[in-house]
Amino acid sequence: MKFKGSKAALAALVSGALLLGACSSGQDPADDSTRVNTSVEIASGQDACMKDVGVTETKDGQIIYSPGPGQWSGYNNLTDGTYSTYNSVVADRMASSFVYFGTDGTICEDKDFGTFEVLSEDPLEVKYTISDKAVWSDGTPVTINDYLLDWATQNPEFLVPGRASGDNPDAEAVFEHVSSSFAQEVPEGPQGEVGSKTFTLKFKGAYPDWKILLGNVMPAHVVAKQIGLEPDAFAQAIVDRDADTVKKAAEFWNKGWIFKPGELPDASLIPSMGPYQIKQGGWKGTTLTLEPNPMYWGPKPATKNLVFSYVDDAQMAQALQNGDLNVIDPQATVDTVGQLTNIGESVTVNTFPTLTWEHLDFNFRSNNVFSDAQGGIKLRQAFAHCVPRQNIVDSLIKPLDPGAQIMNAREVFPFQTEKYNDIVSASYDGRYDQVDLEKAKQLVAESGVATPIKVRIGYKAGNNRRADTVTAIQASCKEAGFEVVDAASASFFDKELKNGDFEVALYAWSGSGQIASGQNIYSTGKPQNRTDYSNAKVDEAWNVLADSLDEKVQLEQTKIIEKELWDTLFGIPLYAHPGLTAYSSNIENIRPTTTQGKTVWNGPQWQLK
Repeated sequence: MKFKGSKAALAALVSGALLLGACSSGQDPADDSTRVNTSVEIASGQDACMKDVGVTETKDGQIIYSPGPGQWSGYNNLTDGTYSTYNSVVADRMASSFVYFGTDGTICEDKDFGTFEVLSEDPLEVKYTISDKAVWSDGTPVTINDYLLDWATQNPEFLVPGRASGDNPDAEAVFEHVSSSFAQEVPEGPQGEVGSKTFTLKFKGAYPDWKILLGNVMPAHVVAKQIGLEPDAFAQAIVDRDADTVKKAAEFWNKGWIFKPGELPDASLIPSMGPYQIKQGGWKGTTLTLEPNPMYWGPKPATKNLVFSYVDDAQMAQALQNGDLNVIDPQATVDTVGQLTNIGESVTVNTFPTLTWEHLDFNFRSNNVFSDAQGGIKLRQAFAHCVPRQNIVDSLIKPLDPGAQIMNAREVFPFQTEKYNDIVSASYDGRYDQVDLEKAKQLVAESGVATPIKVRIGYKAGNNRRADTVTAIQASCKEAGFEVVDAASASFFDKELKNGDFEVALYAWSGSGQIASGQNIYSTGKPQNRTDYSNAKVDEAWNVLADSLDEKVQLEQTKIIEKELWDTLFGIPLYAHPGLTAYSSNIENIRPTTTQGKTVWNGPQWQLK
């Protein structure tokens, strides 16, 4: 077989990758099919971007890919209930934007879609130009209208006074958008003529992540039709700050693109502006089929149908061997790697570093036992003292990556050695690295909460490694007075996590070189702050960091943030994920990535030999 990887060189390969740069040789792993027992080298810099692979026409056939367990749940993957890998891997194949992430987190420009030009740096002002060729699959041009809607859905001041400014972070959002950065950083929204291909963004100051502020957008003309307006009239309502008209669109934007399993609406409701579109009748059971978008102006997709099949991690290896799947992205476990390597020459296995990290988050909602209104910091500390972090890393991760270590930061990875050590030494003293049951018992008693204390650890069902993690925590924390319950659920991301129906949440965050993205997770009232955590020092530090291009300022504020998150125990970092991809050896152009885009990031280039 074509096995690429024991992961022994994992940490060395990705040193500096998160900061968009200096790792690896740039060798294309797809061209290195004879190497054995070495990790795949992730291309860096501009070599990490999409490259011409010689595809000139779309060939018949299909390639079936699995991102993991779960289910595709809707066309709009930008709501707080649909924002997950399981939806974004599909949405990204039907989207185009000014930039995208390369394999190591490098920010790559898509000049087929459009270009941008910095007009001023202080305050930042950027002019964007969308290609004249860029259209939705129904022929409607992509224009400023789509970006006006994207800005409006992030609840700017005219729509929800005080929310974007931070004066009233508890104000109820009109649109259930997972982010508020666009509205916060660009208070006046896109400037330009309604219906035009050019627009300007005037930032309130400097914003270090400005290049990735504009991502996938939803079709404004479809939303306009749902509320009985012409596209330009709807866009003008946003420009005119007509809150009543814009609010009419929220119900459809929030719920109208979420469907019952297997039931797709008319194609006019779900247009694409990427290489693929959803095939009518293509949603069956846990599979969704995409077909080429005939109106796409960029490179043609290499293979006619790209099929997404949602399969539990434990079933992936067998499904790949049977031919039911062609490409898989399972969570890396010793058993899974063993199963894959035993299949033989018909399968190629890649292991590689990732910018994804596992964590346990406490629920701070007032009705929860870990909230400050109940067990508070004492109980959170008690739980942290009994979680066997080192054992989890040793038993579940080190067999795949001998250099793996406990992760003691959130905004920087252990393989970024110098910066990581600098931040951790300033923010954390190592007290939770080893289990201390006596200390845990003492803190439980001081919390005043009667034992046994029921702790539901919620996570997405179908993930063996997380199930093993919960089992380890159950065994360790029982003696300290915690009754740990495995609360895995198929609907975890769109139901339990969203509604706060857990004591501790177990999942991962993925990064791709963002500098200020954590503000949306840890600051008061932000859309991705799913646990109701609130800390004034953290809020202020993020405000300073997100308004500076000075790396020294960013570093010092990160130290403040990390220390506060440890001192108040927002949650417990566990480890950086090792990556694993396997695929049928007769498929060309597979390029693993460290980023959240998963292996399917260049899926439109995949082709059967």
